[in-house]
Amino acid sequence: MKKLLCILVALTMLCGMSALAEGIFTPGTYEAEAQGLFVPVKVTVTVSETEITDIQINAEGETPALGGAAADMMKEAILKAQTPNVDGLTGATVTSAAIVKAATEALVAAGADIAALDANRKDLGSEEAPKEEKTVETDIVIIGAGGAGMAAAIMAHQAGMNFVILEKMPYVGGNTTKATGGMNAAETHYQKEQGIEDSKALFAADTMKGGHAKNDPLLVATLANSSAEAIEWLDSIGADLPKISFSGGASVNRIHAPADGSGVGNYLVDRFSAKLAELGVPVMLNTKATELLADTEGKICGVKAEGPDAFYTFSCKAVILASGGFGANEDMYTQYRPDLKGTVTTNAPGATGDGIVMAQALGADLVDIGEIQLHPTVEQTTSMLITESVRGDGAILVNQAGVRFTNELLTRDAVSAAELAQEGQYAYILFDQNLRDHLKAIEKYVKADLTKQADTIEGLAEQLGIDPATLAKTLADWNEIVKNQRDTEFGRTTGMNADLTTPPYYAIKIAPGIHHTMGGVKIDVAAQVINTEGKPIPGLFAAGEVTGGVHGGNRLGGNAVADIVIFGRIAAQSAIEYVK
Repeated sequence: MKKLLCILVALTMLCGMSALAEGIFTPGTYEAEAQGLFVPVKVTVTVSETEITDIQINAEGETPALGGAAADMMKEAILKAQTPNVDGLTGATVTSAAIVKAATEALVAAGADIAALDANRKDLGSEEAPKEEKTVETDIVIIGAGGAGMAAAIMAHQAGMNFVILEKMPYVGGNTTKATGGMNAAETHYQKEQGIEDSKALFAADTMKGGHAKNDPLLVATLANSSAEAIEWLDSIGADLPKISFSGGASVNRIHAPADGSGVGNYLVDRFSAKLAELGVPVMLNTKATELLADTEGKICGVKAEGPDAFYTFSCKAVILASGGFGANEDMYTQYRPDLKGTVTTNAPGATGDGIVMAQALGADLVDIGEIQLHPTVEQTTSMLITESVRGDGAILVNQAGVRFTNELLTRDAVSAAELAQEGQYAYILFDQNLRDHLKAIEKYVKADLTKQADTIEGLAEQLGIDPATLAKTLADWNEIVKNQRDTEFGRTTGMNADLTTPPYYAIKIAPGIHHTMGGVKIDVAAQVINTEGKPIPGLFAAGEVTGGVHGGNRLGGNAVADIVIFGRIAAQSAIEYVK
């Protein structure tokens, strides 16, 4: 009897396996969608009786990193595993989850048993092949494919250099994708065309004042004096920034943004990526630099790195460090600021300070390493930064009591401190439909369901748990301030071009979050990395958030984008001259 039972069980299992092999799906093409971070993600799956043969993922409307990289890598993973339940992409968890959900729904519609697919997934049980050891000869290695690295790469290609660009993440962009405002620049043709009077000297003075005079004055002068030329260079590669508005700490309207008011970071990443593709420059993704190499005389001679399939030794004459800051590395930033432990961060997951550590190993000096900036308007459940342009275009901040408590366009450290002094250590950013209509960046906050809205200010107050009469008076007082252009209580003089009278009214609950690490490796005006003896490390250059000295004790909004574009270009020019 036992023998008969065993035979029956075996036959049943064989039949099940046979059925699984012979008819997993009903052949055809199936479609489903699921909500991503900003937009619905559409997945179209094509199957035969036994195989997922094709997947098309439309994540247009997510950021370039989230949409493009997540779509490509998730497609490859699902086709390889033959199941939708694959690991998500680091830094794109919401988009990845939407892809998995939509793919699952499409496959269920095709008749699949998802549990059976998981049990028989095709990517398990195979041992990874040992990685090869590869040596590559090149002139320049650029470490990091964020804004500074990609700007340097474009310059290097235009100069006809032989180079490689490494990026440890599976997508380009880095912290540049997090930039939501614009780029500060003075005496630009856009300012002149719009009748805005500005000067490079005033730009430099504002930056020094904003940085509490801890900045390196020579680096600040270079930033200001090179800014108009950098705007023209962006024009030349199709990355024009014609919309000018005000940003905290500036004396005049200086922050340059895309024409439609969209976030500058994703815009530049998209334009830089397109330019590199046009030039035929590949980026080595998922390839992490692990060590900088120098010869017996201390000159840079190579880089060690690890890629998906190989360990690399790049033999080179120069290195451009554009690897970003360390705002996503809590262990590292709490070494210098223990008080920030547990604070949310707006940083991309790749901002872990690798370049700083590698440069230190060669004797690089550090500057302002403990200067870490909080951004005052961060939505805490998603760590999403609410661009400074919202306040710059006329929004106000109110606390839980429904009243204003600061000049909303002071420097970021001052506004953050004011918020932390409020009950609950948070605030609401308040704006109207007119402001939304004129600032495209707001759409992603609405799509991500971060906003509360109502047709009346009293209705909005009720949703926020604020006394309606108090919030209505605060808004009425603000509109009177705009009318008279006088803020006697807090001294705000900018971002007052339009009142808040157009319903519906919107609010986003915000609080400070770690946004930028001002400190890093020490550089000079040629973007050469300086060692602890005050001398350049031959062949080592750096740009962007991996460096210190440009921003001092507090970075002004719009200066990070100026930093990556200007010093990314300078680092490339210096490396090119050094190699030649």
